[in-house]
Amino acid sequence: MTAAPPSLATPTTARLTGRTLLGLIVVFITQLMLVVDASIVNVALPHIQDELGFTAANLSWVVTSYALAFAGLILLSGRIGSMLGARRALIIGVVVFIAASALGGFAVSPEMLIFARVLQGIGAALAAPSTLVLLMANTVPGAQRNRAMSLFVLAAGSGGAIGLILGGVLTTSLGWEWVMFVNVPIGLVIIAGAIAFLRETDRSPARLDVGGALTSTIAMVALVYGFTTAAESSWTDPRTIAAFVVATASLVALVLIERRHASPVVQLHYFASTRTAVPFWVMLLVPAGMFGFFYFATLFTQNVLGYDPLGTGLALLPFVGTMLIVNQFTPRLVAALGERVVALAGLTGLAGGMLWMAQLGTASTFLTGILGPALVLGFGAGLTFAPITSIVMAQALRSETSQASSLLQGMQQLGGSIGVAGLTTVFAAIAVSGGEARGIAAALLGGTVFLTVALVLFAVWGRRTPAVDDEGTTDAASEPVPEFAGREPVAAFAGD
Repeated sequence: MTAAPPSLATPTTARLTGRTLLGLIVVFITQLMLVVDASIVNVALPHIQDELGFTAANLSWVVTSYALAFAGLILLSGRIGSMLGARRALIIGVVVFIAASALGGFAVSPEMLIFARVLQGIGAALAAPSTLVLLMANTVPGAQRNRAMSLFVLAAGSGGAIGLILGGVLTTSLGWEWVMFVNVPIGLVIIAGAIAFLRETDRSPARLDVGGALTSTIAMVALVYGFTTAAESSWTDPRTIAAFVVATASLVALVLIERRHASPVVQLHYFASTRTAVPFWVMLLVPAGMFGFFYFATLFTQNVLGYDPLGTGLALLPFVGTMLIVNQFTPRLVAALGERVVALAGLTGLAGGMLWMAQLGTASTFLTGILGPALVLGFGAGLTFAPITSIVMAQALRSETSQASSLLQGMQQLGGSIGVAGLTTVFAAIAVSGGEARGIAAALLGGTVFLTVALVLFAVWGRRTPAVDDEGTTDAASEPVPEFAGREPVAAFAGD
């Protein structure tokens, strides 16, 4: 059995010391900041357009440029994080991120803001894979890690809605610049906390997979760009077609390169069997549906119900609140019922909530059309993300946790792009003849399809598959502990 390297040695009890707890709080805040930034600028876009002189065609690049840089570099940065050490990579990424945020807040032209958003995406890509690695390195499997994972995915899952709420508050009270400036003090706290409370992980001195890094970056950028262009223009736009051609060629080249490399950027063995591949596919499909929920809920509240940006953000509070409450019980449910049962219940809630929301019409109000579905979706999200993320990370050897984390987050980024592109196409086709409300309902029904496919795939193949090292023995990092056998979980996050 593989022993953990000394610097990766995790606490030997389920009770976390105050120092370790503070370190994990740093990890949670980092993840929340990076996810929030993907949506916080959305409600500020009209103000940004007026003040900086963006054209309607170019305004979307304020959002797209961040997504392209983040998704394009996420696979490469996972490998870089392994080579530099997770804490060092997180700190470097956050430094780049807050410097870019300050630059964006002081932007005086569209070009300056877009450049800042690209730099933000680069910083986010450097920092993001390290968050899960540091969480795994600072917890032990079982109740303690379940609790940590639950809070981690709460930050990831609720970040989109929190970004809309915070963006509305900052834009209406202080000005759009503060959707950028707000990252600076938060980032400085993260850097200080990481230095003070997080232990560095061992570095992997393996030779960098240059070919895999290049082809994976090109493939992710081309895929996200292709889906984004399809959403903004059409699927027959020459730019869309060219992007998908480049993406396909890059993916083929990536597979050929990674099959021969000793230390690949992408571990192809995750996709060698249906069992190990399905959790990744689920984490592609779920964001595809959930991004649709955020996007079209925002569209409905503003364009149909006439809410202002702050009202739109507040309309999503039921989703965030329910997710927060359910998330508190998820570790106990996983300990008692297992990851598969809890995740299936969550996926069922997501599909059911989206189907309910797809009944929106011109006569719908917040109370009749949004509140109920938002509560069900929050319930489903609170049960879904933590167990599936835990299953994904259980498949990774200790030496692969950074790569598994980057691949997981890359799939989520790609899934969001696929969802927005596909569902926007549905919306546009129906709205032309049936009106905006019917177009939104049709798009949400399409989101239900994404979530239902995820539910079916996971129901058939979703289950924990522990990582196995080259000698055929189970890796110590992924071994389940007695808490998974249905016992009452030991209280985690209690300070000494």
